Amino acid sequence: MKKFSFHPMFQPKRAPDSVKTPFCSYQKLSRLYWIRFTGEACLLCIVINHLFYQKALAFLFLLPLAACYIFQRKKQELKHRKNRLWLQFRDALSALQVSISAGYSLENAIKETRKDLERIYGKKGEMVLEFYYMEIQLEHGVSIDKLLNSLGSRSGIEDIQNFSQILIQSKKMGGNMRRILQECIASMEEQMDVKKEIQAMLASRRLEQRIMSILPLGIILYMQLSSPSFLSVLYGNPVGIGIMTLCLGIYLFAYQWGERLVEIEI
Repeated sequence: MKKFSFHPMFQPKRAPDSVKTPFCSYQKLSRLYWIRFTGEACLLCIVINHLFYQKALAFLFLLPLAACYIFQRKKQELKHRKNRLWLQFRDALSALQVSISAGYSLENAIKETRKDLERIYGKKGEMVLEFYYMEIQLEHGVSIDKLLNSLGSRSGIEDIQNFSQILIQSKKMGGNMRRILQECIASMEEQMDVKKEIQAMLASRRLEQRIMSILPLGIILYMQLSSPSFLSVLYGNPVGIGIMTLCLGIYLFAYQWGERLVEIEI
């Protein structure tokens, strides 16, 4: 079977010696992401240096800004990844509910769920690979309890962690699987509806915030191109460097403030 780049340890028919899964953690990024973010940070420093300083030496002093940018991009990417995984898990619950309602055991329902998810997200979907891994591990005698615990702890998503514990306890105590799945799905759908409403209300504000963030840099670039002599007094002398540094600090503070105003956690 073809290996996927972001989980090199994935071997479909290999007998497991532990409950570790090919996805070490959804809260870590691959080397490709780090290279991408580093390139973006370097480009950002080059642009800021050209707009505010126009000195090669100033690029070195902007490296802490590059480190902050990389940290923010990592945080943003992990958030998008968790949100994508959360949405896929919700669909997995729906498929599980259908399979269990049709009379499948939990172990057999996982196989049917994987097939349903594969039709939606393709073979490379995160939750597709997770359920495929569960399917293989179950064939080798690994308990569903350990697999669900592993998924919950690695995902870092509270809903998945809670569901895993509820499902494990329900299985041990012989609870009504169909009713439990229905309640979990209803709860996740309610959260999703609230999140969509908030995102719809904030969509225009986010667009305005992005435009206002780019506008100051665009004005400086326009003045450099249209009237280079007007800004020349701010480059190459201590007073000008101090003024531009102050302006840059105010801009970065306003940008962070604007990002927090349009960011709401559900």
